Amino acid sequence: MTEANGSPQQQAGRAPPSTPDQSPFAVQATIRTMRATGSLMASVERWFAIAVLLLMTLLPTLESVIRRTLGRGVPDSIVLTQHLTLWIGFLGALLAAGSGKHLALATGEFLAVGRWRNAAQVYVGALSTGVCILLAQASLTLVKADATATGNAFAYGPPEWWFELIMPVTLVLMALRFAWRASRGWPGRGIALVAGAGTCLLALLGDHGSALVWPGAVALLLGVLLGAPLFVAMAGLAMLLFFGDGVSIAAVPAETYRLVTSPSLPAIPLLTAAGYVLAEGGASQRLARLARATLGWAPGGIALMVVVVCAGFTAFTGGSGVTILAVGGLMLPMLLSEKYPKGFSVGLVTCAGSLGLLFPPSLPVILYAVVAKASVQDLYLAGLLPGIALLLAVGIYAVVIGLRDRARRQAFDGREFGRALWTAKWELLIPAIVVFSIVTGFATIVESAALAVVAAISSQSFVFRDLHWREQLPGTLQRASTLVGAVLILLGVAMGLTSYLVDAQIPDALIEWTRTHIDSQVVFLLLLNAVLLVLGSVLEIFSAIIILAPLLAPMALAYGIDPLHLGIVFLLNLEIGFLLPPMGLNLILSSTRFNQPLVRLYRVSLPFLLIGIAVLLLVTYAPMLTTGALELIRR
Repeated sequence: MTEANGSPQQQAGRAPPSTPDQSPFAVQATIRTMRATGSLMASVERWFAIAVLLLMTLLPTLESVIRRTLGRGVPDSIVLTQHLTLWIGFLGALLAAGSGKHLALATGEFLAVGRWRNAAQVYVGALSTGVCILLAQASLTLVKADATATGNAFAYGPPEWWFELIMPVTLVLMALRFAWRASRGWPGRGIALVAGAGTCLLALLGDHGSALVWPGAVALLLGVLLGAPLFVAMAGLAMLLFFGDGVSIAAVPAETYRLVTSPSLPAIPLLTAAGYVLAEGGASQRLARLARATLGWAPGGIALMVVVVCAGFTAFTGGSGVTILAVGGLMLPMLLSEKYPKGFSVGLVTCAGSLGLLFPPSLPVILYAVVAKASVQDLYLAGLLPGIALLLAVGIYAVVIGLRDRARRQAFDGREFGRALWTAKWELLIPAIVVFSIVTGFATIVESAALAVVAAISSQSFVFRDLHWREQLPGTLQRASTLVGAVLILLGVAMGLTSYLVDAQIPDALIEWTRTHIDSQVVFLLLLNAVLLVLGSVLEIFSAIIILAPLLAPMALAYGIDPLHLGIVFLLNLEIGFLLPPMGLNLILSSTRFNQPLVRLYRVSLPFLLIGIAVLLLVTYAPMLTTGALELIRR
């Protein structure tokens, strides 16, 4: 009766005192509300990013079609596409913060699970939170300054500073995300948020900029070693250096915003999206069938098929990781079924994941062109012969192994070849459109990339229906946006750091030191190869390009090395560095994908590493393969 009718206090209309049983219920309700709010925000961010990516695809496509038919394009479509690149960069960075997908060193994973790793995660969360809050404040300063300027309106009316607002808004949300992910418990999250915000207040309110540089740099270095995103370290260091010199930290987001003036930059998110759609559809099976029908009759034909298919996939997806994970699992059983040795087969698939990085429409080439201010078209043309040389060298080795071990071959079947060619026509047409448009100038690289996205979605979601347009395609575009955000925000803050280094004449000092101690171009190139191979094995390729290219370009120029030749040597080093023990990315991915010990992968991939180094030395000291070939093509 008491439970049904209520307590005497309730019957009298007075609220009862709180009991121990009610507080946990209230806390749980609050937690459920926060989680529901977070889930709703994540869903909004996800669909917003997808909508921006699709709009980025639509504008250049309409521009290309309307310009060709009516003689004039969509007003301000190019400028709008560039500003949408800023949006997809920061929205993708927000998605990456929520899913832990920002580019970072893997050294933090070596800490044993337990108290020390938890403490490291809280430290990384506090550091990332603080840097994002500082970046948000600096971005807001930039927005306020541009809002007072005049004449910054588009054809459709909105001023430029409207687009800039995406920076402070997403950076504040990223700060909250980093604090939330710092720990599974509320105390750790609270410590990360309070420590990050407190550090920012100390930096902004105190008049001790120069005194903070060295302690701050040590704190950032420790954070990177413990797993902090690389963009956090680079942004934090750039702001520290500007702050120490008495310069507004708004210089960092200002350099980030300047990226939108790069005409090639929008091609990066567009080609990333196209590559993801192809990788997660059924393109790999259709291309493998065509390659088998084309090359299966030759000695080592199936191995040659693996080389060609993986190189093509890497060229379009821009990363060997996608190739090994998406295509390697399909190719390895084929090699083993045709009686190729298991060690050779695993080594070939591991190596083939990075063979196409010099071919269009490879993203690393475009990113290098943006960072080094080089021509994308010229870089593709200069890399054509070195890329072919590497494919031929690996292909010849595959043929030798096929002959030695008497691997199975199949008779050429014209009907099967015709059917496979017809089935794979869309996968062949997409890169053909991009390459033809870039080489002939029929369309800009951004328009070509947009057409590639349209063709990829049309073929995979509507022609073959391998990627359901409603259930699977949004997730694919979200993953593409996440990678784009992780790359572009790193590129943006790296430009801020580079700006400081140039102002401080650091590259000039490096050039002077290098020329004092190394007086031979031959020795410089040899040392350059050694350093890049090692760095290429421990740095993710996008990070390596963003960090190293601005420093090495002026040094190479001082030795009379053509910038295009340097670009190809640089990218070829990173391509081969994926196989360099002990931390080469391809080795780690292959070990995970095929459940192979790393020590065994060191051994089976060694022949391919030596082949790559031999080709690298040939290209390094024979510029006729790069700039010489480019001059012949121009004639």
